[in-house]
Amino acid sequence: MAGSKSVVIAALIANGAIAVMKFLGYLLTGSPSMLSETYHSISDTGNQVFLLVGIRYSSKDPDRQHPFGYGKSQFFYSFLVAVMLFGIAGWESAKHGYNAIMHPGHGAGYQMVDFLGFSFNSVWVNVVVLVGAIAFETYAFVKANGELQRQIDEFEWSGIPEAFRKTSDVTTLTAFTEDAIALGGAAIALVGVLLSYFLDAPIYDAVASLVIGFLLMGFAIALAWENKRLLIGESLPKDIEEKLEAVIADHPGVTGIDSFRSVYVGAEKALVTAEVRFDGELVTGDIDEDIAQLKSKLEAADKRVSYVNIEPEV
Repeated sequence: MAGSKSVVIAALIANGAIAVMKFLGYLLTGSPSMLSETYHSISDTGNQVFLLVGIRYSSKDPDRQHPFGYGKSQFFYSFLVAVMLFGIAGWESAKHGYNAIMHPGHGAGYQMVDFLGFSFNSVWVNVVVLVGAIAFETYAFVKANGELQRQIDEFEWSGIPEAFRKTSDVTTLTAFTEDAIALGGAAIALVGVLLSYFLDAPIYDAVASLVIGFLLMGFAIALAWENKRLLIGESLPKDIEEKLEAVIADHPGVTGIDSFRSVYVGAEKALVTAEVRFDGELVTGDIDEDIAQLKSKLEAADKRVSYVNIEPEV
């Protein structure tokens, strides 16, 4: 939880700083596209606010209405980010790029601006802002990647693709994806701006905007899909379930397992239930002691096991 929170805070600082930089660029150049990018970065900052709300809400203690806690709130807020913010930002960016391609004469051209006694072309304001955005996004991306790599090492996943399929820490996953897209998007925008200026062809800037929009919408769909599997109730990975079943089967006095189920109830938190057959010669007190030992063993076998319910069958 602490790792996820630090990743989100890093992204919040980065996106907030980028939004200010883009707004200053707009004030200096009057460029409509820079104002649009300002709104985009403000939306990205809103992403982090949603994720922080999810982290805070998920830390509430279990109660009668939510006996397994509020951990799934992180799944909901991450899904909200993917659908509302990523999708909206992607659609607006793609629409802006499409309109610029279809109506090239309506785009704002570069012009000379005066600032602190210096006169220069407004294109360099955009270049400086985008280079600064790349620097801030790199900082946020390194933080998110570090946390994701820590989880990959801890759970022995093969790499990022497997982490996307198996992680339940959707907050870190969302921050990592957003930072990667923002970093790539800023680089694409920079290439588009420079090509448009040096080749005197605004079409490159428009195409860059369209590509960024499709990139955002594509990853919005991917993130929404990853959150869906957890919102509707996904089990622990098969190999982990087999490992936990073996822990139960190897316990003295256990003669069989009639059923075994698991489901994520929060980020890195899972509920495990099992119907376990015990030796018929065991007395009730012995079975109670065995169940307590099994709970401890399961929790020790995998830190994601947070709730255990064992039904004894004699």
